[in-house]
Amino acid sequence: MDKKHLPYIRVGNSYYKMVEIPLTSGDTLDSIIRWNSEFIKQDHGKDILSSISKYDGFCIVPDHLNYKQATGNFYNRYLPFDHKPCPGEWPYINSFLKHIFQEQYELGLDYIKLLVEKPIQKLPVICLVSKERNTGKTTFLQFLKAIFGGNMTINTNEDFKSNFNSEWISKLLIGVDETFLDRKEDSERLKNLSTAKLYKAEAKGQDRIEVEFFGKFVLCSNNEDGFLIIEPGETRYWVIKVNPLNKETPHFLEKLKLEIPHFINTLTNRPLTTKNESRMWFNPKLLDTPALRKVMRRNRNKLELEILSILQFIVDEKGVSKVCFCPNDIQNWLGSKGFKAVENYNVRRIIQNDWKLEPAPNSYSYTRFNFCISGIIEEPAKGRYYILTDEQIENLND
Repeated sequence: MDKKHLPYIRVGNSYYKMVEIPLTSGDTLDSIIRWNSEFIKQDHGKDILSSISKYDGFCIVPDHLNYKQATGNFYNRYLPFDHKPCPGEWPYINSFLKHIFQEQYELGLDYIKLLVEKPIQKLPVICLVSKERNTGKTTFLQFLKAIFGGNMTINTNEDFKSNFNSEWISKLLIGVDETFLDRKEDSERLKNLSTAKLYKAEAKGQDRIEVEFFGKFVLCSNNEDGFLIIEPGETRYWVIKVNPLNKETPHFLEKLKLEIPHFINTLTNRPLTTKNESRMWFNPKLLDTPALRKVMRRNRNKLELEILSILQFIVDEKGVSKVCFCPNDIQNWLGSKGFKAVENYNVRRIIQNDWKLEPAPNSYSYTRFNFCISGIIEEPAKGRYYILTDEQIENLND
C-alpha cells in the first residue's frame, strides 16, 4: 500500500486511523481515532508500521485556500476544505442569503468571505431569531456545515453548557440550534469565548490543556428576546430577526450544496465591503439592529427603565427638545416616585457606562427639572451636568 494512501499515522508514541463516520443524512464525517498497532499488523502485516507517517504531535492550523496537512513535524487536525472554486452562477444561495441577511446582505457576504479567507479573525456571534416557523434558520446552519464540513459542529444547549468541550473547542464554527442560554454564567462564557485567543480544552478522563481558540458562534432561536442575556452596550453580537420563507423549495439544501463551488469562487474574487474596525472586524454600528436592541431591552435593570420613563415624562410634559441633569437630580426624581435610596454610583454607572454620556463642556449652569405637588417646575442650577435630547431618550426607550 502506498505510504501516502495509508489510513494510519503515528503521533508521538500512539497510532491513529483516519475514518469516515456515516451520518443519517448520507454524508460522512472525517475523524481520527486511536488505533492499536497490533491490529494494524494483523490487518496489513508487521512490516507496515515502518511505512506509516510519523509526527511529534498534533497542531490545529486553519486554512482553506492554502491548506497544509503538516506544519513542521506536527500533524494538522484542521480538516481540508472540500470545495474547489469554480466559475458559475449561484441563484439559490444568492436568494437564500438575501432572505437571511436582508438589508445587511453585503455584510453577510463579508462574514462568510472572512470565514473562508481569514479563519483566525474574530467575528461577531450571529444570532438568528424568530418565533415563527419555516424561516430558514436551521437551513443556514446546515448550509454553513456544507461549506466547512468537519470544521463546523452543530451543538445543543447542553453541549455548550457542559465542562467537556473537546468535541467543539477546535472547530471554526460552533452552531447551536434552538438556543436557550438564559443563565448569566452562559452569557459570560459565550462573551469570553467570542474574543478568546486561548482556552482550556477538557475531555472526560483527561487533564485540561490550553489550546488556541478561533471558533465563531452561530446561534438560532425561536425565542426573540430571552434566548440569551445581552447587556446594553455589548458589541459582540449580531442579532437578526428572520422572516418566514415565501415558499418551500423541494430539496432546497441539496440545491444550495451544488452551488457552493461557484459561490466560493465569487467570494474569493469579490472585494470586502468593510474594513477591520473592531476586534470583531465590523464596526459595531453596522450590527446595531432592532432585534439586538429588543434583546438588550429585556435585560435592562429596573432602575434604568424607571429613569428613562421619568426622562420621557419630562419631555412629553414640558415639550422640551433636551433634558439637562446631574446624578443628584436623578436621585431626587426617583425619590419623588417612591424609590428607596438609590446609590449615586449606580446612577453614574447607567449614565456613563450604559449610555456612554460625557458631562457638558465649559458651562456649569443649566435648567433643572424638579417634581412637586403642582407638577414639574424648572429652576436654574449649577453642576457637572449631562444632556440627553428628546431623540436620544426616544432611542434609549426603543
